[in-house]
Amino acid sequence: MAAFVPSSAAFASAFTASRNATCAPLARQSRGVARVSGGVRMAAGVDDKAVVTEYFNNKGFDRWNRIYSEDGEVNKVQLDIRNGHAQTVQTVLQWFDQDDNTDALTVCDAGCGVGSLSLPLLYRGAVVTASDISEAMVNEAKRRAQQLMPHLMNKASFSTMDLESITGTYNTVCCIDVMIHYPTENAVQMIAKLAQCAEKRLIISFAPKTLWYLILKRIGDFFPGPSKATRAYLHAEDDVRRALENNGFKVRRTGFTGTSFYFSRVLEAVKE
Repeated sequence: MAAFVPSSAAFASAFTASRNATCAPLARQSRGVARVSGGVRMAAGVDDKAVVTEYFNNKGFDRWNRIYSEDGEVNKVQLDIRNGHAQTVQTVLQWFDQDDNTDALTVCDAGCGVGSLSLPLLYRGAVVTASDISEAMVNEAKRRAQQLMPHLMNKASFSTMDLESITGTYNTVCCIDVMIHYPTENAVQMIAKLAQCAEKRLIISFAPKTLWYLILKRIGDFFPGPSKATRAYLHAEDDVRRALENNGFKVRRTGFTGTSFYFSRVLEAVKE
């Protein structure tokens, strides 16, 4: 999810008003954006995985934990991001509800963050395996589950690991708001890994790479702000679809969320 604003003036105004607001959650696993990077290549010497891990285990955790909490104190920009992320999660949940088969369904939530998707799925009866590269995020997701649904903890597991380390097979694998943190070549490899774990369905969200959003990202480069700590990558939808097709999956349903400061494309692909 990248920053989406109606004009450069609005963008400048928002960051002048709040130097601590991130310009988007281009991801994730939801989550934070820091310096916006337009290309698909990883900058020389930049270890995106290490940067993401460090950020979401430290100052990024507090910021995004508040954004992903209904009662957390946030500013106007962060509230917009909260609402945008919630809409993306709701789109995915509607797909599960439409299929009416969530009970006892095995689901892997890769990049679970604080449990925005994992917990509603657990409540619906799914057997949820949730993981995140950030130990702080995973611990918070587990804490929320134990507090809200202690009687369902036997159907849930929470682990700290990156996408490449996920093992096992699941009816459905979800990866929401994670790809924003990685260049396209890395994202393609991650999709291939997740596809190996998905028996029937793979649901992925990403920040779409279009001319308009690329322009907005360039505008963001002029307002870096002290809160930006991770890179943000846009992905061409054709690249994501091709990666899914190359691993035996066909897109069945699609969704899009676009608010003032958040945008995300979500694809549901089923095994052919």
